[in-house]
Amino acid sequence: MPEFTSNHDKFMREALKEARKGLGRTSPNPAVGAVVVRDHRVIARGYHHQAGLPHAEVEALSKLGKVSAQDTLYVTLEPCNHQGRTPPCTRAILASGVRHVVVGMLDPNPGVEGGGCQFLKDQGIQVTTGVLERECRILNEVFIKFVTSERPFVMAKSALTLDGWCATSRRDAKWVTNEASRQFAHRLRDRVDAVMVGVGTVLADNPSLTTRLKRGPGRDPLRIVLDTHLRTPPDAAIVTQRSPAGTLLVTGADTGYDRPLRGSDPGRVTLLRVSLKKGKIDLHALLKKLGEMSITSLLVEGGATLMGSLIRQQLIDKFYIFKAPKILGGQDGIPMAAGVGSEKMDQCLTLNRIKTRRFGEDLLITGYPVYTY
Repeated sequence: MPEFTSNHDKFMREALKEARKGLGRTSPNPAVGAVVVRDHRVIARGYHHQAGLPHAEVEALSKLGKVSAQDTLYVTLEPCNHQGRTPPCTRAILASGVRHVVVGMLDPNPGVEGGGCQFLKDQGIQVTTGVLERECRILNEVFIKFVTSERPFVMAKSALTLDGWCATSRRDAKWVTNEASRQFAHRLRDRVDAVMVGVGTVLADNPSLTTRLKRGPGRDPLRIVLDTHLRTPPDAAIVTQRSPAGTLLVTGADTGYDRPLRGSDPGRVTLLRVSLKKGKIDLHALLKKLGEMSITSLLVEGGATLMGSLIRQQLIDKFYIFKAPKILGGQDGIPMAAGVGSEKMDQCLTLNRIKTRRFGEDLLITGYPVYTY
């Protein structure tokens, strides 16, 4: 059987292209892509569209009238070998007649890691693993965090002037960045399970927290507001607007609950009571509860108090920081993060795996925090 070793990366990249089509639509499942290769060319493609629908390898194989023993299946994630909402993909692979499977990464789920590949090997299938593994892991960083910790992957997004402010002293933040940057932020919302702000942001800006894309319809994430004492107004946009997604008000365990729901659709606005810690929502307890709700990804958009608390408690997994070519020129603006910061420069939180991207004159810096425990 041809190994096509030199082409493994090439065809795994094709599988990754397929997988990206499902980003933001497969939760709580991973985004997975697959291609079938014959005679050095792709003859079938597939990706996982959403939970409950066929997995990527099954979709790709189903597009072939007849499979040759010389065909090679490339898949970004180890084929499942357990019965879930769909049958095991390993059985479909065996039934197809494919004799060589190339896998990007093993399933990170502690209960099934390696099981699918080993089953295929035991059945005489040639299995090659670890092809473009780093790229496959980055693609599914949300899924990896969720299945290994039972907590959502937390992303923080902030837009700042060059001198580091996200709003003026009057809390005017419209607009720090340009339209292209804001469209990227909406694409982030389109791909996450939930977006979260503090009640201060609701009171100051009355945001809708919906997804508004110029190209095609977007998907609204669940809107989460940290509101310890239930100060969200009944006429706030997150309460009154029409959206397929609901709003979750996170409040203290001993707080009443009737006022913010008055006049709203109870099916769209619900309460989540979480224990308090030093008079504020216990963020660790909140993330645990969100994980129990199968919320795998969470985008935090402010405000400064919430952002500061998340940073100090080392709860952010990834940062998206926009820098706009504007200078506030004073010391009275609203910062990205409020509270007590580091006393020394060598104590500052650092980011690695930095990437930069231009949106017109705006600059987006993406990075992962390096926490020291």
